[in-house]
Amino acid sequence: MATIPKVLPPLPRQRDLERNVPNAAAFGWLSAGWRDLKVKPGTSLLYGFSVYVVSVAVVGGLFAFALDYILFPAFAGFMVVGPLIAVGLYEKSRRISQGIPVTLTNMIFVRPSSGGQVLFMGALLGLLMLFWIRAAVILYALFFGLQPFPGLDDILPTLFGTPSGWALLVVGSLVGGLFASFSFAISVFAVPMLLDRQVDALTAMGTSMALVWQNLQVMLIWGAIVVALFVVGVATGLLGLIIVFPLLGHATWHAYQEMRP
Repeated sequence: MATIPKVLPPLPRQRDLERNVPNAAAFGWLSAGWRDLKVKPGTSLLYGFSVYVVSVAVVGGLFAFALDYILFPAFAGFMVVGPLIAVGLYEKSRRISQGIPVTLTNMIFVRPSSGGQVLFMGALLGLLMLFWIRAAVILYALFFGLQPFPGLDDILPTLFGTPSGWALLVVGSLVGGLFASFSFAISVFAVPMLLDRQVDALTAMGTSMALVWQNLQVMLIWGAIVVALFVVGVATGLLGLIIVFPLLGHATWHAYQEMRP
C-alpha cells in the first residue's frame, strides 16, 4: 500500500526580510542623505523652508485659537505624517540615483508608481495623528480632571512638581512611545515603496512593519537618530527643520534602497 508523503508547511518568510545590515549602516544612510542634499541644495532647502513656514503657521494657529495645550502632541503628530510630507525629497533622491535631472517642480508634483494609494495612506496617517492628539488630551483629563491647561510658562512646574504631573509623564511617555513606534514601523519604508512600486497602501505598510521587525537593531538606531535630529529642529525654534527635514528625507530614501524587499 502506497504511503502518502509528508508535506511540510511553508516556512515563514521572515528570512526574506532579514538584511543583516550592520548597525553603522544607519549613519551611512545619513551620510548618503547629506550627499543628496548637496546636489542642487536650493531645492532641498526650499523644501525644508516650506515645512518650516507651515510648522510656524500651525504653532501660531494653536496659540491664536487657545489650543496651546495640544502643542506637544502636535509635535509628536508631525513625526507621524512626516514620512508622507517628505515624498518630494524621496523623489529627488530617486532621480539622483537614476541619473535623471532634478527640478523643484518634480519634487512638488510627484507621480508615485502606486498612484492614489499615497493619498489613502496619507488619510490613514492623518487619522492616526488625530487619534494620538485626542489620546493625549484624554490622558491630561484623567490625571488633572477639569483643571485648565496651565500654559507653557507653568507646564514644567506642573509636570515635575506634582504627583499627577509625574504620573502623566510616565503614562504619557509609554502611550506616546507606542504610537510613535507603530507609526514609525508602518510608514518608514511604506511611503518610499509607494513612490517606487505599484503596490497598495496596506501591503506597503505591512511590508514596512515586517522590515522594521526583522531588522530591529539597526532600525532602533535609525529611529533614535530621527528623534534626536527632530528634537534639534524643534529646539532651534523650528529653524533647524530647514536642514534637518531634507536631510532625514533623503537619508530615508537610502535606507529604503538598502532594505527594500
